[in-house]
Amino acid sequence: MTATGERTPMGFGRMIRKEDARFIRGRGNYVDDVQLPGMLYGAVLRSPYAHARITSVDTTAAEAHPKVKAVITGQTLEGLNLAWMPTLSYDVQAVLATDKVRFQGQEVAFVVAEDRYAARDALELIDVDYEPLPAVADARHALDPDAPVIRDDLEGRTDNRIFDWQAGDRARTDAVFESAEVVVAEDILYPRVHPAPLETCGAVADFDKVTGKLTLWSTTQAPHAHRTVYALVAGLPEHKIRVISPDIGGGFGGKVPVYPGYVLAIVGSIVTGKPVKWVEDRSENLMSTGFARDYHMHGEIAATPDGKILGLRVKVLADHGAFNGTAQPTKFPAGFFHVFSGSYDLQAAHCDVTGVYTNKAPGGVAYACSFRITEAVYLVERMVDVLAAELGVDPAELRMKNLLRPEQFPYNSPTGWEYDSGDYPRALQLAMDMVGYADLRREQAEKRERGELMGVGVSFFTEAVGAGPRKHMDILGLGMADGAELRVHPTGKAVLRISVQSQGQGHETTFAQIVAEELGISPDDVEVVHGDTDQTPFGLGTYGSRSTPVSGAATAVVTRKVRERARIVASAMLEVSPDDLEWEKGRWFVRGDPDQGRTIQEIAMAAHSGLELPEGVEGHLDATCVYDPPNLTYPFGAYICVVDVDPGTGKVTLRKFVAVDDCGVRINPTIVEGQVHGGLADGVGMALMQVMAFDDDGNHLGSTFMDYLLPTSMECPSWELGETVTPSPHHPIGAKGVGESATVGSPAAVVNAVVDALQPHGVRHVDMPLTPANVWRAIQGRPFRTDLAIT
Repeated sequence: MTATGERTPMGFGRMIRKEDARFIRGRGNYVDDVQLPGMLYGAVLRSPYAHARITSVDTTAAEAHPKVKAVITGQTLEGLNLAWMPTLSYDVQAVLATDKVRFQGQEVAFVVAEDRYAARDALELIDVDYEPLPAVADARHALDPDAPVIRDDLEGRTDNRIFDWQAGDRARTDAVFESAEVVVAEDILYPRVHPAPLETCGAVADFDKVTGKLTLWSTTQAPHAHRTVYALVAGLPEHKIRVISPDIGGGFGGKVPVYPGYVLAIVGSIVTGKPVKWVEDRSENLMSTGFARDYHMHGEIAATPDGKILGLRVKVLADHGAFNGTAQPTKFPAGFFHVFSGSYDLQAAHCDVTGVYTNKAPGGVAYACSFRITEAVYLVERMVDVLAAELGVDPAELRMKNLLRPEQFPYNSPTGWEYDSGDYPRALQLAMDMVGYADLRREQAEKRERGELMGVGVSFFTEAVGAGPRKHMDILGLGMADGAELRVHPTGKAVLRISVQSQGQGHETTFAQIVAEELGISPDDVEVVHGDTDQTPFGLGTYGSRSTPVSGAATAVVTRKVRERARIVASAMLEVSPDDLEWEKGRWFVRGDPDQGRTIQEIAMAAHSGLELPEGVEGHLDATCVYDPPNLTYPFGAYICVVDVDPGTGKVTLRKFVAVDDCGVRINPTIVEGQVHGGLADGVGMALMQVMAFDDDGNHLGSTFMDYLLPTSMECPSWELGETVTPSPHHPIGAKGVGESATVGSPAAVVNAVVDALQPHGVRHVDMPLTPANVWRAIQGRPFRTDLAIT
């Protein structure tokens, strides 16, 4: 989607993104653009094995290379007490392997050289002696009695279990199922996928031995959280660490974790006394950085014969890879999966989630979703379709019958969520009207008579975003409140400093529009500063669609503080009581005498002048805010997908896709639509082609874009977007957030459409990805295979 539209003079509405001026000219500033005097380059030696004991590492030949300045191994780091680092889930992860490697692609050694080519060449000179061990590549076998213990570095560890976690009322749910007349069950896999951002991960570390100051440019979505982790790992004073996150070429949650490469760049700079740059290549990114999904789910749904859904229960086996590196709130090791009751009015729901270690890279990032909500929505929406097939009823009608009603909000779900607001039936009806639902069903019936396969898939979702209230959520003990600082200069121009970091969402535009809306100035007169820990207030970063619900709210609150300060200054200028002033966009005026007023620009100049202010009132127009949201916000939507399937080849063609989203107040509709378009493409990719496959020995089968397939314009239809608006009472401007909703809702719509097309062949469920080979196998009654995604 191209950002177009008239620039609005102030406030909310369509306007061209402020960032576009540099991006479309190729003038963005990314980590790999950072060049420092005397800079050296790092490269990582990675394990060819998924599981193997390291018996020796010989770096003699590499150290003799004329351009090599340092070779760092696990033993080097052990001497510095840096061999292991904390993850964001209270686990520890090897920076460089010491005892053994635990996934293919794990970091074994780090070479620092004069240029990146010499560093790469020197990797070939390192001789590592491995003793191969049996690997656990399938989470379903991780807890077998004879499974090798992957994390034998952890004291007392005798198996591969990480956690057991549950939510909901088990007894009540079991009672509902015992009395239900209709119960259906299904085993559902949401396979491992990868965010695959355009820009891979990288860092430039510059440690100044004289001042003790470390400056790190890195591809992180959470600069402040990373700074705290580096202080814990390296033992450096936190105020001596500066993390700069410049422009980021996509993150999608994959740039939230702290990766060993970041730490190695820091160690390389400390050891050599020079700046060190490390940037991974595409295969390294696909093999070793944060994955998502990898949930084996067993779902059961209870209902009455006439289609009233009563209860839902789920058992999940969660594959977390070799280290538990998920960025989940501490209280929720399975993320927000317990929102799986979805958008429906149920009597009871319960889930059991077991996390396990496997010989794969650490997984569980919030890839374009809020902490496992994509898996939760996919589960419930597939189960509703399975129920519809069992009852022989239309899936849209079944949803309409069971959706929450506007009068039920705020709604307390069976697993403990408080949904803020919504008109769910209105959104679904709008989607059905836009797509011409009744006509599609008539067309489908006619095509089935001719032996043609056409499917119509429906999905509805409720997402919980805006993590989060400090009373409920933290990461590594750090509360998830966000800071904001606003300063209005004497000439009326403003600088806003925020704690979230953009990876393409248009923060510099959206947040400027919030300030403009609240102060009545042009967005062009607002500079938004982000991504630099020395220049911005503390916050835990961007992921889980929390930027607008949390930092956007902080921006609104801090701007209102400045506006109230302007009121006091204006009262001194007009020689009236502040209580006698009224606000209209851009100015304070005397109540009953609109001609007597002062603009925000006039007030800003006076605030810096010799104007006598009331005692105890400071001059200048600036304020700070730390916003702790009272609750999450809950965007929702209805998606309908139409597909045609070739019965001879299994090829799926997406003919039509209608997406109706409700994200509350839309600050900039152009940016919202762009976010939805991107999320829909993500969802289509996951449904049709994206999967990280492994063989039985743990070998990674998707380390290039020839193997790990991403959707293009050829696979995506022309999206048709609709909207409803129910503002959130928990957000000062009513926004709910939309960043990942499309990825949450779209995979189920696509899979539901394909399964609907295959109903004449008796197909009730097909796991993702729906490659032609897998769809053809489903038609033939054969099982799904992840390796058939590799072409």
